Amino acid sequence: MKQQIKKTLTSATLASTVLLASAGNGNPLLMKSNLPFGAPDFSKIQEENYLPALESGIEQERQEIKKIVENKAKPTFENTVLAYEKCGVLFDRVSSIFFCLTSADKTPGIAQTEKKVMPLLTQFENEVSFNQKLFERIKYVYDHEYNKLKGEDKKLLEEQYKSFVRAGALLSKEKKARMEAINNRISDLQQQWGTVLPDATNHAVVWVNDKSELKGLSEADIAQCKKDAEARGGQAPYCIVIVNTTQQPILASLENRELRKRVYEASIHRADGTNQYNTFPIVSEIAKLRAEKAEIMGYHTYAAYSLEKTMAKNTDNVYGFLKNLIKEYKPLADKETQDIESFARKTMGEDFKLEPYDRFYYSAKMKKELLNISDDDVKPYFNIDSVLVNGVFYAAHRVYGLSFKERKDIPTYHPDMKVFEVIDKDGKDIALFYVDYFRRPTKRGGAWMSEFAKQSGLRKQLPIIYNVCNVAKAPDGQPTLLTWDETTTMFHEFGHALHGILSNCKYNTLSGTDVARDFVEMPSQFNESFASIPEIFDHYARHYLTNQPMPEELKAKMLQSITFQPAYALGENLAATCLDLAWHNIAGKDVPTAEKAQEFESKVLKEIGLFDTQIPPRYSTSYFNHVWGGGYAAGYYSYLWTEVLACNIADYFKAHGALDPAVGQAFRDKVLSRGNTRNLMNMFTDFTGLKEPNAESLLKARGM
Repeated sequence: MKQQIKKTLTSATLASTVLLASAGNGNPLLMKSNLPFGAPDFSKIQEENYLPALESGIEQERQEIKKIVENKAKPTFENTVLAYEKCGVLFDRVSSIFFCLTSADKTPGIAQTEKKVMPLLTQFENEVSFNQKLFERIKYVYDHEYNKLKGEDKKLLEEQYKSFVRAGALLSKEKKARMEAINNRISDLQQQWGTVLPDATNHAVVWVNDKSELKGLSEADIAQCKKDAEARGGQAPYCIVIVNTTQQPILASLENRELRKRVYEASIHRADGTNQYNTFPIVSEIAKLRAEKAEIMGYHTYAAYSLEKTMAKNTDNVYGFLKNLIKEYKPLADKETQDIESFARKTMGEDFKLEPYDRFYYSAKMKKELLNISDDDVKPYFNIDSVLVNGVFYAAHRVYGLSFKERKDIPTYHPDMKVFEVIDKDGKDIALFYVDYFRRPTKRGGAWMSEFAKQSGLRKQLPIIYNVCNVAKAPDGQPTLLTWDETTTMFHEFGHALHGILSNCKYNTLSGTDVARDFVEMPSQFNESFASIPEIFDHYARHYLTNQPMPEELKAKMLQSITFQPAYALGENLAATCLDLAWHNIAGKDVPTAEKAQEFESKVLKEIGLFDTQIPPRYSTSYFNHVWGGGYAAGYYSYLWTEVLACNIADYFKAHGALDPAVGQAFRDKVLSRGNTRNLMNMFTDFTGLKEPNAESLLKARGM
């Protein structure tokens, strides 16, 4: 994920039968939208509307909870659990819109509002989490009705009860006060992170004075460098923008070694204190606070606390899974590096030492020589519009029977966006889907999916889903052409979207993508498999000028190239995963200071056998947004864990008919539509027949 934007409250705030607040000085966010599906009316919403609307949403939910707490009747599922599920409709609706913009279009006005909003939301989260009377009512229902309930009702009660317990509802008064203070401070720090890291990444652009330095780039890429320079103030005629990962894709093409070094170092040093940006103080304090939070809750480490609610369950299972992969990976990685360095020495001399900023360049040249293929050979066949309509949408039509109709009448928050109505095979409208694919300075890095509204039967709400990516938009009049990685990213994020679009649950709390972290990435990673299925591939991979499909010889080379030198991609992921676990699998007293953070990172990687200057972590500690700014603390392993699930499911599809609508319907019925209404491992088993995930599928799929 792509990373998703989660609601601030520990218990989701959901549909309500209470009437929405009145128009309130004409604030459009306080009025129910008249657009299809209740879509946000961005033609009317102004930046100054968000703060008062969020304040109104908080107050309305506060009053709804007060009514539950003051109910003199004995607590029941209906008057307590269901009533709480119905709370917060206004807050839920407004916050979903606002938090979309804080990630996808964070203008100075939105940034200022966020600074004011976050303390209010954290305070309210604490207020609800530690509302003893509300918890006592929910606990009474849990103690007296849990065994009598069935299906989604039983699961809803379980999720509500456990969310309060995990937030500290059973703690003493003194410990609750400390937990509240910790929550407030972590919120402050994450807000700082959300400001510092994007600023650091934007500041890390590499300015280029002469076009000759860009030798190796295509004319389209050079034009993009010029466009990026103009958009960032024009300190030089050209600039190279740094993306969120450690390695920069542009290094595969740049011939100028000194420029490659500058780009790589700008990436790895963007926020480590070697310039005016230093996130290590934030990292160290967040890690200490998380460790303390876990200790208060009775766990040895934050990882133990966090993993309890996942499929993996504990750190032993995660480390066991990772160490098996590392054992298989390490000899392949060493050989891969040796092969690239040997190849480079054929032209650079026997004394040439391969550096990390050289790897992508010589790997690409090696691939070109062995397979006679490069990104520039295939990009003309990956027009973003064709990938979306003839690839992503076509696959969903073939497998699930879905159709997509563009809705130009529905306003968006940015003119580059598109909106589509999603129509089921019976002709009924089932969702609204937005795409926001092009990068801009107001958008954070990466790609993700989230929603303006989740599906809910109780709420009678159809899902309103969006995907966000960071593709460089071509200059006016030219098509935007993608790399294969960007193409699969679109399929990936749409897999998340399908998880939301095809949800068919009664309760909003349980619907769509609200599942464990080490399950939520499975539908997205599985959906990537459709990108290379011949019928799908041939349908979208067409030359942007001639509309001719990719020639068979080129297609064979390209598909072969997907698994060319596969160790790097696995290694960078393993390294980042182990860093995340290391920071969260220690006691608070052992968390390193900001000054020792870089040393800690190196030590951790050496101990587990992943310290390799040639294959650095996909995200280093100082810019690991998933962990310090997002919801993946002690959970980044889930990308590899769910890749195994996805490979197992792809194997099932392949064996039973990859594009067979009956197989697609079974997957929809047993997995995609079910949200968090059942045990996740049971859902996986029901579809695949496997009692546990088979990791061999991952290595095979990666060509290892």
